[in-house]
Amino acid sequence: MSGGGISFILNGVKLMTEAIGSKVKLSGSARPFKRNKFIKKYQGLFYLIPWIIGLLVFQLYPLISSFYYSLTSYNMVSAPVFVGFRNYIMMFTQDTQFWRALGITFRYVLFAVPLRLLFALFIAFILSMKVRGIGFFRTVYYLPSIIGSSVAVSFLWSFLFRPDGVVNTLIKDMGFPGVYFLGDPKYALYTVSLLSVWQFGSTMILFLAALKNIPETLYESSRVDGATMPRMFIKITIPMLSPIIFFNLLMQTFMSLQEFTSVYIMTGGGPARSTYLYPLKIYEEAFKHFKMGYASAMSWVLFVIIAILAVVLFASSSWVYYGDN
Repeated sequence: MSGGGISFILNGVKLMTEAIGSKVKLSGSARPFKRNKFIKKYQGLFYLIPWIIGLLVFQLYPLISSFYYSLTSYNMVSAPVFVGFRNYIMMFTQDTQFWRALGITFRYVLFAVPLRLLFALFIAFILSMKVRGIGFFRTVYYLPSIIGSSVAVSFLWSFLFRPDGVVNTLIKDMGFPGVYFLGDPKYALYTVSLLSVWQFGSTMILFLAALKNIPETLYESSRVDGATMPRMFIKITIPMLSPIIFFNLLMQTFMSLQEFTSVYIMTGGGPARSTYLYPLKIYEEAFKHFKMGYASAMSWVLFVIIAILAVVLFASSSWVYYGDN
């Protein structure tokens, strides 16, 4: 073979070797690139894994389990026995305490929620003023929300309103007869509701933030037009606060429908079942009468009631003013 032919073959081999080497080098560098791209794509999902596990284990699984138990007769000792919708039928047709507890709960909500919203808005309006040391007062007014739902505060509330408590002592010192706040069916529910009203801090903070975000130019132009303070409050403050009012109304309604701690500690549902709220009945059916299936059915009824109320409130929210409407 001639020298030219040999050199041609050697050059071909050299080119093939270089091509194979570059291909191997490129494939090796492509792997980390693909791996980094995969990590970036699913990095957010990796951070969400603890939340997803918590959702599945502590929320979704109990939700599905409670619906299954609501279709069974289950006393937490023996195995659950499937009974279909018997618990629901018995609840609506035979259990008179079910309707009574539901009615008392709605009375509690209708009294506690509006009063709490009005009181929180009133305090927020005062704390929105530019006064020296206002930060201290904002902190003081928020403290009840931190400790307001604790067992200790419920005991303290019971002590304040008992026949020889601080409130009755003040009433008698003013020359009026004492009131049996927690022992008289006429006053017990309203006395318990006052504890809920006292926990206005979180609601007040939202109102305060919304008040601080209302443009001052709106009030200035209204003053130029001769508007009075009440008119500015109705025509400017309330519409601008309406999204926060609606949000607080939703949250406080749903929380009040699930109120348990204060009633259980202060009255236990008495006197004469005048404070026998719906969550207290669920608790007694489950842990006093060991009817876990029936209690689960009652819980699902409460869930449906809250869902219906949410739909109704959202459907009637045309009065809420948003910036784009």
